[in-house]
Order: sequence, then C-alpha cells, then structure tokens
Amino acid sequence: MIVGVETGGTKVVCATANEDDPSRPVHSETFPTADPAPTIERIRGYLREAERRGGVSAIGVASFGPLDADARSPRYGTVTSTPKPGWSGTDLLSPLLDVVDVPAAFTTDVNAAAVAEHRARGANPGNFAYVTVGTGIGAGILIDGALMGGSGYPEVAHLEVVRHPDDRFAGVCRFHGDCLEGLASGPAVSRRWGADGSSLPARAQQAAIRLEAFYLAQLATTLRYVVGTDLMIVGGGVAKTPGLIAAVADRLAENDGAAGGSGRPPLQVEPPAMPGRSGVIGALQLAADALAAAGDLAHV
Repeated sequence: MIVGVETGGTKVVCATANEDDPSRPVHSETFPTADPAPTIERIRGYLREAERRGGVSAIGVASFGPLDADARSPRYGTVTSTPKPGWSGTDLLSPLLDVVDVPAAFTTDVNAAAVAEHRARGANPGNFAYVTVGTGIGAGILIDGALMGGSGYPEVAHLEVVRHPDDRFAGVCRFHGDCLEGLASGPAVSRRWGADGSSLPARAQQAAIRLEAFYLAQLATTLRYVVGTDLMIVGGGVAKTPGLIAAVADRLAENDGAAGGSGRPPLQVEPPAMPGRSGVIGALQLAADALAAAGDLAHV
C-alpha cells in the first residue's frame, strides 16, 4: 500500500491506496493542522496504523509552503519561511521516514494538486497551472506535462500586483503587505470585508468578487505570458465564492484571454475536477511514481 499526506493551512488529510490505483483511496483520515509537533505525531500515528494494516511501500507528502523540496539540499523536507505561525524551519519529512523507511516524494500541496488535476484531464493540455486561493496563494505549474520547479518553486504568492483603483486595503502579508497574497488570500478577504466571500451579503459579495477577479486575472495573465499556460484551475476556499471563477474568466476575456497576439487560443479558467481531494490524490500518485522510480533504479 502507498500513503499520501496533504498538510494544508487548516487541515491535514492522510490517505492509503493500492500501489496500482493511486487515484482511488481506500482509507483516509482528516484532522486539523495544529502546531508542528502534535500534527507530525498524528501523521506518524497514521503511518504506524497503515503499516500495521498491510504495510507501507511508499509515501507522498504534499505540504503548504514555501518548502525546501530540492533533494540535493541538506534541508530537504523542511518547511521554510511560511506565513503559518510556528511552522517555519520545521522538518516535516524526516520524522515520517523514521516511521517507514520507504521511497518518498516531497513537494508543495499545489504541485500535488496540479499533478492530480492534470492526470484527471488525460494530461491535456500540456501547459497547465493549478492555483489555490485560501489561507495563502500558491501555484503548481506543468510545462509539457512536467512539474516546474523541483526545488519547490515557483512562488507566486508574493508577486507585486497593480492595485484596483477602489481598493484602499493595506494588505495582510507579513512580508510585503499588499502583494498578491496580501490582497487576495482568504485572510485578506475576511479582514477587508469582515467575513469570507461566500458568507457576505449580495452587494458586498459582488464588490469582493470584482476585486478578487481583478487580482487573480493578473496572476493568470502573468502565468500565460511567462510560462505559456493554456488552462488555469482555481481551487481553495476563496474559489468557492459563487461566481468568482466566472468573473476571473470574464476579466481575462476583456484582455483577449491573455493571448497577447500570439495566435494561441484564449487562456481557460476552470474549477477543480476533484474539489477538496486533488492534493491528497496527487500525493498518492507521486508516491506511486517514487515507488516505480525506486524499482527502475534497482534494476539498473
């Protein structure tokens, strides 16, 4: 059996699947993301139970970041300068491998979600981005079907954005104030409006959607111009605001779909195919990939 672990800003999802069918978890457990020590110990407990139930042959870990996901680095497996209090500098991977010494994959939660969403669409299109907008903002990007940034990057959260002329909010990013994450993340929406986007009264919700679409369309355009994405999936808690994804698409259409005169079809914006599940399924798929790679190396 293989195990996938997704550590998000508010919750952790652990799941088990058969090695030859990683997209179909046979067991899962969800619990809140607390301080590092108790959270990691609970994941370790899940691994011990999975080992007892039938053995663990590989694990995939997909975490909020930023991360050191460069296998050549001495800090590989570590959460780095994250905005989540108490987690900066936390070694996440090593304590898990102390429980099960097996092949492992370690990447960002958005990278894992991008892999799962890409494979759910039959690996088409090849140039693809999965963006999550929740406690923070992140993006997993595939170019010609391959994940971009084995070191854990790209890090889109802190892009500088052009302010909406009606927006006087200072921003919530503890590093930059009014970067993309500072203006468009879930905490930014709640601080600016006094509630999350889905809970706002109709008039305030429309105003919130207008601002949010303005900022997310800038991210979509940047990804299109820099890496040539053809499809951007928008997930996360903020993306559940009714009408938001359509508003981002409309905003892009006003700019000719960010085609930029290239002759390419307009950039498409869609919701996830597996809402709430793509991160952990991607972690399971990457665990299966790690196991297959280990088997290939054993035969070299």
